[in-house]
Amino acid sequence: MKTPARNFGDLIVWQKAHRFVLDIYRFTRTFPNDEKFGLTSQLRRAAVSVPANIAEGFPKRGIQDKARFFNIAQGSLEEVRYYLILSKDLGYGETKSLLAAYDEVARLLHAYAKAIYLLSPSF
Repeated sequence: MKTPARNFGDLIVWQKAHRFVLDIYRFTRTFPNDEKFGLTSQLRRAAVSVPANIAEGFPKRGIQDKARFFNIAQGSLEEVRYYLILSKDLGYGETKSLLAAYDEVARLLHAYAKAIYLLSPSF
């Protein structure tokens, strides 16, 4: 039997989301300077929001409160997906590996949110 997570850092979904943010930061370093306050900022902000909302939702006791933060993380992740599509279309770099990482985080986040609902006796 697995040991329950003691903090958000123990969650695989948070670990993968954090690595994804680091990859996004590396990717956006090559963007044109005129994107510093545009796409670079938007992409980084949305990416950071994913593990930040997982972390913020982790200690919440109520299922609905917890679910709200995971839902925000899922929305931010979708926003990142769009920015990656836009980045590729603008010729700022190849996004194939980032989209694969996106898929993994999205899958884990969905599974984690679903497990919260299923394990809750009050929901």
